[in-house]
Amino acid sequence: MVKAVLFDVDNTLIDFAVMKEKCCEAAIDAMISAGLRMNREKALEILYKLYEKYGIEYQRIFQRFLENADKKIDYRIMAHGIIAYRKVKENYLVPYPNTVRTLLKLKKKYKLGVISDAPRIQAWLRLVAIGLDNVFDEVITAADVRRQKTHSAPFIAALRKLNVKPEEAMMVGDRVSRDIVTAKKLGMQTCFARYGAKAYGNEGDSGGADFEIDDIKEVLEIL
Repeated sequence: MVKAVLFDVDNTLIDFAVMKEKCCEAAIDAMISAGLRMNREKALEILYKLYEKYGIEYQRIFQRFLENADKKIDYRIMAHGIIAYRKVKENYLVPYPNTVRTLLKLKKKYKLGVISDAPRIQAWLRLVAIGLDNVFDEVITAADVRRQKTHSAPFIAALRKLNVKPEEAMMVGDRVSRDIVTAKKLGMQTCFARYGAKAYGNEGDSGGADFEIDDIKEVLEIL
């Protein structure tokens, strides 16, 4: 019997992939308008490769970008990029449709938690921005246990804090290697958020999840 439901954040509660894409495009456009001499497509290609190298949450990405693209850092141009990025982020940092309603219904019967590989402050910023910071009983980030979700530590920490056994918990997430595989090894029930995996073209591989959903509201039907 399920007593707790755990969620990933990015591409499970919020459309992180679209937000990141729109933010990057706005930042590049702003820097070009401010004087960066580079083709837009080439600039985006360089930026995305740097994210692949340093990580999607890397906070000094525009410094690295300008060092790579322009061989120097023009802080005026960088400032234009940062401001444009932040303005667009505010508009796109919203929950998927049905997310709030679904979580509020679940909260009436189940303990709710978050397990995220995002840096601690970034995870909380996203939850606060979409007005869900008080919905969850526990929030576990990689920084809290010094391990990412490919390791069992974040899941074990969440289960302990929620005081439930693995078989009494369900993990909902879009990344097979991080949200499904590890949770299954621990004996948790798993639910593959196919709608979020589409951002990476991985919606066809559920990793053997117990359930697959195309809308977060389907969690209510499963439980």
